[in-house]
Formats: sequence, C-alpha cells, structure tokens
Amino acid sequence: MLARIIKTLRDKGPASRTPLATACGLSYDRFVMYLDWIIQKGFVTLDEDGLVHLTPAGSKAFDELVTWILDHVGSLGLSKLRESSQ
Repeated sequence: MLARIIKTLRDKGPASRTPLATACGLSYDRFVMYLDWIIQKGFVTLDEDGLVHLTPAGSKAFDELVTWILDHVGSLGLSKLRESSQ
C-alpha cells in the first residue's frame, strides 16, 4: 500500500488527500494511517494547501524497494514498476 501511494504521486504529481486515496484504491481511513507513517518517515510532505508531495527520499525509497523486489523475488509482473521508477 505504501508503494502504491508513492507510485501514484510519482506518476501523477502532487495531489490532495481524498483524490489520492481514491487513486490508490484505499479507504480514506486506511489511507490516512499510511499517509501519517510516510510523512513521519520523510517520504512525503503536506503543503499549506493540503497537497501531498513526494520527497526525494520517498522517490529513492520506492526505487530501492522495486529493485529489492526484483532482485529477491523476481519480476512477477513488476517490470512496469521498474520502468516507471527510471
């Protein structure tokens, strides 16, 4: 779920919370729980207008996660994730 939020931000750019939750296919309550965690980790920020922005650390974490999955689990159809992270 966390990777889905980050990937959506990478693909679509900054977004407000409700449309981002919808784009990720998450209920708002669950989305807020994940959002709070990734804000604390510095992967995303909220601006003064309430838009969620991906940080460089979030982008790097996503790249590292995709690489780790591909290296240790195999592609399993994840080549699309790797393509979008490059």
